[in-house]
Amino acid sequence: MPDHSDISGNSNGKTDLIVRGNRVVTPDGERSASIHIRGGVIERISSFSDVPTATNIYEAGDFVVMPGLVDTHVHINEPGRTEWEGFVTATRSAAAGGVTTLVEMPLNSIPVTTTVAAFHAKVAAAAGKLFVDTGFWGGVVPGNTHELRALWETGCFGFKCFLIDSGVPEFASIGEADLREALPILARIGAPLLGHCELPGPILEAAKHLPNNASRTFYRTWLALRPRTAENEAIALLLRLGTEFGARVHVVHLSSADAILQIQKARAAGGQLTVETCPHYLTFASEDIPERATQFKCAPPIREQENRERLWAGLRDGVIDIVATDHSPCPPEMKRQDSGDFLDAWGGISSLQLSLPAVWTEAKRRGFSLTHLARWLCEAPARLAGLDQQKGAIAPGRDADLVVWNPDARFTVGPAQLHHRHKLTPYAGRGLMGIVEATFLRGVKIYERGNFCAGPAGKVLLRGKQ
Repeated sequence: MPDHSDISGNSNGKTDLIVRGNRVVTPDGERSASIHIRGGVIERISSFSDVPTATNIYEAGDFVVMPGLVDTHVHINEPGRTEWEGFVTATRSAAAGGVTTLVEMPLNSIPVTTTVAAFHAKVAAAAGKLFVDTGFWGGVVPGNTHELRALWETGCFGFKCFLIDSGVPEFASIGEADLREALPILARIGAPLLGHCELPGPILEAAKHLPNNASRTFYRTWLALRPRTAENEAIALLLRLGTEFGARVHVVHLSSADAILQIQKARAAGGQLTVETCPHYLTFASEDIPERATQFKCAPPIREQENRERLWAGLRDGVIDIVATDHSPCPPEMKRQDSGDFLDAWGGISSLQLSLPAVWTEAKRRGFSLTHLARWLCEAPARLAGLDQQKGAIAPGRDADLVVWNPDARFTVGPAQLHHRHKLTPYAGRGLMGIVEATFLRGVKIYERGNFCAGPAGKVLLRGKQ
């Protein structure tokens, strides 16, 4: 049985700590090992029995020890819409879910992170509130290309854009002309462009063919209004222009498995391309979503079961690199649970705390291993953000960010377990596998068995300034 003695460490680098277990997931695979930590950094990895005397030890036993998760797609919404979510609640829920690094999207805060001044406002708002390390993406909107280099040099990790209405007026969508203006700049500085890939044309066309009697309370109505063609054509546009300008592009929250073939072709042709999908696309299927269940609404939408299985195949084949949550919360009343109106409800899913068990539950039943999980949830997202020399792996020189968890323990998701500001989630009542026992941030135990062991120990991450 693991020893859960109070080994919290401290942040001044003077306390040595060894975390050891029989199932440590390293870049070389799963093994028994001792992780030697000094000054918040992994000093070395040795055999299980290599434990110097008079050293603090955390015994993980047969629980899995994995790198702390890196979630590169999170909407925290502070400042400006803190009633939707905030730094305290978001980063506490991250810690409880074994997530030790977040990179936050440039919306839905006010101001949106599209100028250097807004970036500084974001950093100031986060001060003293972070339970895990947090960095920020900038945004590309019409007319802000003159800000991009300065934002990059100030410390953002890259740039997000919407090719369709973002849902908030502060963050306008862009088209091909805007992409042609921004991509040469991003290519020169080496910054990735993260694209929300849906085009308005196919959606407007789909609306023309929607039956007059289509019920707004049926999920299939929402699904019909966000066809795969909208996503496929947007991805084609982003890949074409990314290749033309030699820019790094990243497709966020891939929903349409139809796009996998064109992604494969673009990559084979030398495109600098990465792709993510989300736990909800890998877990749910549109056929199973009940009437009025607006907690399932997101954009692009959750699609059919056959599509879900093709996304899993894309992960197996290495076409999809990353699984990130796209945690996009809102006050419950914005989900229109009273009316069950899918078309009027806010489109976003709260799942930040649940990504590890949600993905593991579905991955295990399909024969995937813990090393796959570490690749999708830790290594690849750290690489996307340029944090792969610091985060995302249990290796010497990396931050000692660790999650200790029981992959065989089952639980049912309930509101009392969640630390998000709002508890409405499509995972409520769902049985999942994988319970987080403890989370370490730079060698400090910040969470254990439902309790937070430290205050806001997280720091703001700035690109190139760690």
